[in-house]
Amino acid sequence: MVILGDVARNRDNNLNLIRMIAALAVLVSHAYPIALGPDAVQPLQRLTGNTLGGLAVAVFFVISGFLIAESYDRARSWQDFIAARVLRLWPALFASLAMVAFVVGPIVTTLSIQAYFADPVTWLFMVKNLLLAVPQYWLPGVFADQPYPNVEGSIWTLFYEVICYFGVFIAGLLGLIRRRLQLSVLILAFAAVAVAVDAMGPILHLKIIKTLELGLPFALGTLMWLWKDRLPLSIVGVAGLLALAVAVATTPLFNLALVLFLAYTTFWAAYVPGGGIRAYNRLGDYSYGVYIYAFPAQGLAVWLTGGDAMSPHLNMLISLPLTLIPSVLSWHYLEKPALALRRHPVLARPPVP
Repeated sequence: MVILGDVARNRDNNLNLIRMIAALAVLVSHAYPIALGPDAVQPLQRLTGNTLGGLAVAVFFVISGFLIAESYDRARSWQDFIAARVLRLWPALFASLAMVAFVVGPIVTTLSIQAYFADPVTWLFMVKNLLLAVPQYWLPGVFADQPYPNVEGSIWTLFYEVICYFGVFIAGLLGLIRRRLQLSVLILAFAAVAVAVDAMGPILHLKIIKTLELGLPFALGTLMWLWKDRLPLSIVGVAGLLALAVAVATTPLFNLALVLFLAYTTFWAAYVPGGGIRAYNRLGDYSYGVYIYAFPAQGLAVWLTGGDAMSPHLNMLISLPLTLIPSVLSWHYLEKPALALRRHPVLARPPVP
């Protein structure tokens, strides 16, 4: 029997590959509204009530919940934990936003270069999107006449990712990361609230609803980390949770069951299949780059073909290399070196008592 805790002790796994597939799934999902307009139906939307991109984001949050709890547990201090999160998120985000605002924007805008840079919205684009809380998805004259006029879209989830980081941070400061039973009770209570709010409909502020919606897979990922030493991974478990999700498909428990299925299946796929599939790890972790570069690259693909509606498949074909090139460069020359800064003497120095 394969126990999650036994196989999750090292980095020989398929998590990089799964995250890359999830990032590409977001690209595929967004190709429909970007190419055809905001009313286009995305893959899996009618079947599950969730888009392919939405399910992929849930996978990201499940993995993040597992790894971020582990990260806090292994961190030398809470300062080390915060440094790791900042270095992972913001350097690549800054670079992608700068490329969109100061390279793509001036080329494709319908305004003059002078008018484009004189517009305060151009500069607010950087500030608001780096602060995450109130993202700005458009730039002056950029993609304005296209079926989907926004230049950004995927980055909205980063705010909720940071909220989840903060939840782990607070749990860690309170000592709950190493108190399995107490934290598990809190996670189950959170899940119950998320299910109840989902059943009641949009009666709360959108940010609260989204915090619960995305916090649920993150929390379940954390729960699996807490119980990893007692959690078996098997194809029978995958099939059983799929059957459960199908059985409750018409009830308020469907989203919870679906996320449970996604979470368990993600960790089964991450740690059980081995062999040649693990060779992907020799490449690098390009998933974050794909996630933040895909949306503007897909809008650029529409612009390159004249700005009119195009087929989603053509959008995928053109935007994929436009996404992969900066993503690969970002990992090797920005993200990986940024993460290495954690070992810099200044950051690695123990905090003064």
